[in-house]
Amino acid sequence: MRVSLRAAFRVMLFAFVIGLLNAGCYKFDGEQTVPAYLRIDTIRFTTDYAAQGSSTHNITDAWVYVNGQLIGAFELPATFPVLVRGKQRLEIRPGIKLNGIAATRVPYPFMKPIVVENFNFFEDSIVRINPQTTYYENLRFLWKEDFERTSLTLEKTNQSDTSIYRTEPANNPEAWLSGNSAHSGFVHLEGSRKFFRVMSFQGFNLPGNGSPVFLELDYKCDKAFGVGVLARINNTIETFPLLVVNKNPVWNKIYINLTPIASTYNTAEYFKIYFESELGTETEARFYFDNIKLIHRIQTL
Repeated sequence: MRVSLRAAFRVMLFAFVIGLLNAGCYKFDGEQTVPAYLRIDTIRFTTDYAAQGSSTHNITDAWVYVNGQLIGAFELPATFPVLVRGKQRLEIRPGIKLNGIAATRVPYPFMKPIVVENFNFFEDSIVRINPQTTYYENLRFLWKEDFERTSLTLEKTNQSDTSIYRTEPANNPEAWLSGNSAHSGFVHLEGSRKFFRVMSFQGFNLPGNGSPVFLELDYKCDKAFGVGVLARINNTIETFPLLVVNKNPVWNKIYINLTPIASTYNTAEYFKIYFESELGTETEARFYFDNIKLIHRIQTL
């Protein structure tokens, strides 16, 4: 789709300058002064549900490269200038907020980049693109919990006043609902149920040596909750809080980086994931979870 921008060049030039300040400067050879423009509204994401779980995502940014050179990281939706013309190699890497923090934006290492070898750039025109990505093939899904089965892979700890349950009936409006989802996980704190900690029933072996490990999680809650790991090290269970997830009344997705803890304690016999919160001064608190995934890249010798 090509749209002339000559009449609005000054406005777009201002946006260009702001983009440079935000994303860093870049330079191409030649004397081109009129940029081409790209428009990306969103990056779509698909999965093989049986093997990889839900296709929910929270891709917030596009990391854009032209001929291997970083143009910038752009929060979506975005229209941005590029000082090239004609056919060039375009690469778009899906970006996320690491650990849900807006200040730590990175390309997600488990999603494939979108590469167009001969993308045609037109000076003084916007080209709208609709990229789509998937997971890499060389990933291992150690844990997937979508709460669609009656037996859950999470259990309460001895300190917990309550456990996690599956929302009922099917298609409860509070649950995450889709073509593959009619239930979610639910924890309710009220009255004597003042604290919960639930953890994965299974312990997981995580790779070290800096190999990426991520926990994906869909959630909504009216009170903050903590995420951490329990690690068995030298016949002792050690507790490592990782982060606090702020309350969010609507469904959201977070990508939690477990790479540092897995690499630091690479001699651990196993790791378990836990979620916890306490009622505090509130009269009640509700927590919903879905589409939990523990993923790492398969290491090659």
